[in-house]
Amino acid sequence: MSQHNNPFIRGYQNLRIARQLLITHEDDCPPVWRSVHPIQAHLPEDQVNQFPCVFDDYFALITEGQKVPRTLEDQCRSVGIVRSMVYAISGQDFDGTPVHVGDFYSEAAACRVVSRLSFETGFYSRAWEISTDHITEDSMRYLCELVDIDTPPGLLFVAFRVPYSPVVGVKLIATPWTDENLQHVEGITADQLQQEHLSKGIPGDLAHILQLAASADVRLLMFDPDAPVLDGLPNYAT
Repeated sequence: MSQHNNPFIRGYQNLRIARQLLITHEDDCPPVWRSVHPIQAHLPEDQVNQFPCVFDDYFALITEGQKVPRTLEDQCRSVGIVRSMVYAISGQDFDGTPVHVGDFYSEAAACRVVSRLSFETGFYSRAWEISTDHITEDSMRYLCELVDIDTPPGLLFVAFRVPYSPVVGVKLIATPWTDENLQHVEGITADQLQQEHLSKGIPGDLAHILQLAASADVRLLMFDPDAPVLDGLPNYAT
């Protein structure tokens, strides 16, 4: 299952905020969006909105009341007027694909959205409660036996019981289980970790679901017979 089809995936990576200018120019041309050049990043909104500018395919420079280096001005072949300025939030999907999240008219509003969308380990650890129908009976027995013994080394997870309930939880360690992170933390790849799991007797369906969850940076996975099923995962209910 690819990351695009991983039902545990939530949020985006590497969120960032950039000021974007909506610029109108020649009458028969549609408006364009451009970034503010770094040398004018300090300009407040009242020195940008409704001001004339020059721009190229990548950035814009306010010309009225500003000293623009001749070398930069020579790069900009188009002239226009800034009609609006927004704070654009962009990021990456889990496969690195660029994603435009949205536009906001104040930096404070954009920062609030980034804060809500950011899942920082240690501050907002991800926990999921899913149905035991997503693993086989053999896998559930394996987890129940695992909670009563010392966890074998190298698994990068530990199982535990929830008292007075049929729920079994798994604490996933060193997430996300991506090649980049696992190489940094353990010196192995995600495929090598999964092979390690299978070689130590973890049922294949359980190894698969742990890999999916951990690659999405899930930290706690609770298997509960009363929990709802999660669309996109196998269902082993009879």
